[in-house]
Amino acid sequence: MTEDVRNIVLGVIAAGISAALGWLARTYLWKRKLRRRQAFFGLPDNSESLLVVNRDAGGPELTVKRHDVFALLELSAIIKDCGAHAQVVAHDTTQQGFGERTEFCVGGPASNRRMAAHMHSLLPGIRVNTDPEPGPDRGAFQIGSERYRLEPGITEYVLLARLTAGQGQGSRPVFLFCGQLPVTNQAATRYLARHHERLARKHGGNAFVLLLKVVNSQAYGPDVVELVGDVTRAAQAPAPAATPRTSSHRAK
Repeated sequence: MTEDVRNIVLGVIAAGISAALGWLARTYLWKRKLRRRQAFFGLPDNSESLLVVNRDAGGPELTVKRHDVFALLELSAIIKDCGAHAQVVAHDTTQQGFGERTEFCVGGPASNRRMAAHMHSLLPGIRVNTDPEPGPDRGAFQIGSERYRLEPGITEYVLLARLTAGQGQGSRPVFLFCGQLPVTNQAATRYLARHHERLARKHGGNAFVLLLKVVNSQAYGPDVVELVGDVTRAAQAPAPAATPRTSSHRAK
């Protein structure tokens, strides 16, 4: 074997080894990222999850609002990326606890009984005005001493929560997307899809409740979302015995 041939063979071998090491490194990083995502969502390979949706008041059939359908599509993409499966169920047909399967619950307590039950049991510090009569506080969120009013198309609020039934390693979380309007539910699911890595780094496997503000949805739809704050402590605190003096948040 001549010197030139030997150099060519060694170069090919070195290139092959470098390519193999690069592939192994990329595969390792991809799998680690996937495992972190699966741990945050509680969705290991081939696991089952629930998508709980509200039933439109217009009839007995399962009719989901357009923006809520988009929200389900956002969540379906997350579930698929984790290698898991989803079952869509109506809010009034789900009669089970949580912790065995990851649950994604979409819709406010006025139209979603499952959401109302979760908020009553797990988020006693939050009150949602479900009065159907028109008024300035219709749909408003009361969190501690703060009131967040709905101004349709201008300023709308939505709660994004990750909650767990216990501290057991096998306990699966429930994600709540409780918005004042359907467009805010979609905004919250999109926010989760975009920022789940940052949320996982910050909160790990702990529960959190975030208050988001959707700005000018009549022009921008669900795309312009601002984080108002982390309201976990106030949301999980016992409800006050008497209604405190409140301050209203309006768009400026």
